[in-house]
Amino acid sequence: MSISHQGIGMTSLRTRQRMIKRLAEQGIKHKRLLEIMRDTPRHIFMDEALSSRAYEDTSLPIGYNQTISQPYIVAKMTEVLLGTVGHLKKVLEIGTGCGYQTAVLAQLVDHVYSVERLLPLQRKAKYHIGELRLKNISYLYGDGNLGWSDYAPYDGILVSAAPVEIPVQLLEQLAIGGVMVIPTGSIGVQVLQRITRTPSGYEIEDLEPVSFVPFLSGTE
Repeated sequence: MSISHQGIGMTSLRTRQRMIKRLAEQGIKHKRLLEIMRDTPRHIFMDEALSSRAYEDTSLPIGYNQTISQPYIVAKMTEVLLGTVGHLKKVLEIGTGCGYQTAVLAQLVDHVYSVERLLPLQRKAKYHIGELRLKNISYLYGDGNLGWSDYAPYDGILVSAAPVEIPVQLLEQLAIGGVMVIPTGSIGVQVLQRITRTPSGYEIEDLEPVSFVPFLSGTE
């Protein structure tokens, strides 16, 4: 790992360990997830001016009116997605963003298929993920509403922006027994949901209030 990835000062291992201790206190129990979040250099996924705040429990701007989710939300969504199945083969991520969530997922599942509607963000994410030498990720520049039907069905789907209503095409790309983790609702009244596809339909569970950028259609 390079010096920039190891971090110094407010991006050092000691700072990261404080983040992990906080996540555990907030109820995150998945040990391998906590190890991965400790070892994945979150600070390289944001502008240098903000890197000293990378391990605070807050969302931060990454440009283009987008944010990197706070560490707790990354951990919570990932833990819910993994559930009790132990191992996921194929996961669809809607909203690559800066690539941090993608990088965390890629170390826990066989393959991540990640869709991003903002081309400049996707390019930056691919660069930083490339620095970490993670090879089990496929990228699509496209409209997240449409998912990525070429590789469906997926064992898990993780959505990092909040639609008012769950896109039907994403539901259709979820395997039977698969889980989708998605924030839904309007700004100020959003809730994180776990959706499990059953042979007869979908089970929806509200988890906790959240605050995400709106889910937008199209590409830019």
